[in-house]
Amino acid sequence: MIKLFSAKDKQEKEAKAKAASGAQGPKQSPGEMRLAKDISELTLGPTVQIEFPDGKDNLLHFLVTIKPDEGYYKGGKFVFTFNVPGVYPHEPPKVKCTQKVYHPNLDYDGNVCLNILREDWKPVLSISSCIYGLVHLFMDPNPDDPLNKDAARDLTENQRQFELNVKRSMQGGYVGGQSFSCVTR
Repeated sequence: MIKLFSAKDKQEKEAKAKAASGAQGPKQSPGEMRLAKDISELTLGPTVQIEFPDGKDNLLHFLVTIKPDEGYYKGGKFVFTFNVPGVYPHEPPKVKCTQKVYHPNLDYDGNVCLNILREDWKPVLSISSCIYGLVHLFMDPNPDDPLNKDAARDLTENQRQFELNVKRSMQGGYVGGQSFSCVTR
């Protein structure tokens, strides 16, 4: 008689062998397990990349690069750090832009004004929600909830000037006495 083993049987057998040998793997918190699940389910388009500078052993810190292919910020390359708290998903990740960008919803220190990263965060949201929110900010900047009031005013009052300021700033130029990071690819 041939006995077939399921994947579950194999996992149980391996777990018993590991326990018998006294070997222990790194213990993951519930937040880390949820984060691993979120990351495994990510479907990123060609304009978004994710990188783990500390390797896959540290999922709580990673970089997301957004390269808009349309809109005011087309041709730019914007890098965001994600630092995920151990109590994720009960608290949102801390997200910062690594470059100085002329944008209504980013301040010069890289802070991001995105409601789901603040008061509208709910545990049912995911890393995917955050990334898509960031992509949306580059597709459709929101002048009604600004961190950079000058950029928001330019966007609402003089879109042509806003567009020129975005291009100048993305090339590493000056806008309003501020120098910016070159973010063109």
